[in-house]
Amino acid sequence: MKAFGGFDLCVNVQGDEPLIAVEAIRGAVERVSGGDPIGTAAGTLDRALAGDPSRVKVVVGPTGRALYFSRAPIPFDRDGSGGVAYHQHVGVYAYTRDALERWVRLPPVPEETWERLEQLRPLAHGIPIGVALFDRPAAPGVDTAEDLKTVAALLARQLREVSP
Repeated sequence: MKAFGGFDLCVNVQGDEPLIAVEAIRGAVERVSGGDPIGTAAGTLDRALAGDPSRVKVVVGPTGRALYFSRAPIPFDRDGSGGVAYHQHVGVYAYTRDALERWVRLPPVPEETWERLEQLRPLAHGIPIGVALFDRPAAPGVDTAEDLKTVAALLARQLREVSP
């Protein structure tokens, strides 16, 4: 951290998010600029995809802060009403310097280990995570071999569209 002593804000885009939307990065930064110690982003998620454990879901409270992240379909629609809105977490974080320094000193929590989700550590220790919600699906990430094929095909198509 000493090498980065002059910075007040740090942004981390996860390596498995090659197609991340600019609005997701901007939204995470805006959450921190607005007072949250950590900011991230989430897009809409179709109900049919909510059971996919490679798509991390986040439940966001009324203040725009994360209540919980999970690989399970949360919130759970107990009555099957179909009215539940799912949000897919996007692998981007913005941190204040203080929040990042605190995060790396915190001991792991069981939920982080069970879910394999690092953001549960600061959340469980009481560090708020603001979530910028956007009204379209998150860009596909690369978590599986199938995801890699999908993203490679999308990039190839985009390249053909812009190449002479």
